[in-house]
Amino acid sequence: MRTLTFLFSFFFLVVTYGQGTENRTRKTAIGFELDAVPYIFQGYYGSLWVGHNHFRYRAVITKIDTPDFILEDGFTNNEMKVYAAIVDYFFKPDFKGWWIGPGLEYWDASIQTDAKLETTEYNNTIFTLGGGYVWKFHKNFYLNPWVAGHLRIAGDKEVSVDQSTFETPLFIPEISVKLGWHF
Repeated sequence: MRTLTFLFSFFFLVVTYGQGTENRTRKTAIGFELDAVPYIFQGYYGSLWVGHNHFRYRAVITKIDTPDFILEDGFTNNEMKVYAAIVDYFFKPDFKGWWIGPGLEYWDASIQTDAKLETTEYNNTIFTLGGGYVWKFHKNFYLNPWVAGHLRIAGDKEVSVDQSTFETPLFIPEISVKLGWHF
């Protein structure tokens, strides 16, 4: 039943896209984004989104290896896989200009001490609030510089690794730039 609902919704969005959007504001769009920061730190980022009117609904998957200089002394190899659902609001039509959006994220992670005797897994549920600016530089290709704050609302606060304790941060700021395209 879910598959049928998804296929019907996708078909409806594609059909409405094709209904003469040349000289008017786009009300519905489908797109994707790639983020620079995870690639710099040996990971990946992918986001698929559907937008309608001023709202954009995003599903995100990310893998990132946190750089050691950000971690507490004595810890290394903090690898995180992040799954997120985010709703953005654009202040202008056509999914461009300033936006702001809250969301929920699930961080599935593992970490080691510098001794690398064992790997300990931990996870957190995160409330995120971000904002940015979508600048369309060629048709529907765009750059999206953005900032966000991530607040741990559930999950592991302290993680025992090799007789040491890693404390997961309560709040994490983030800044990056995404490259995106939509149709």
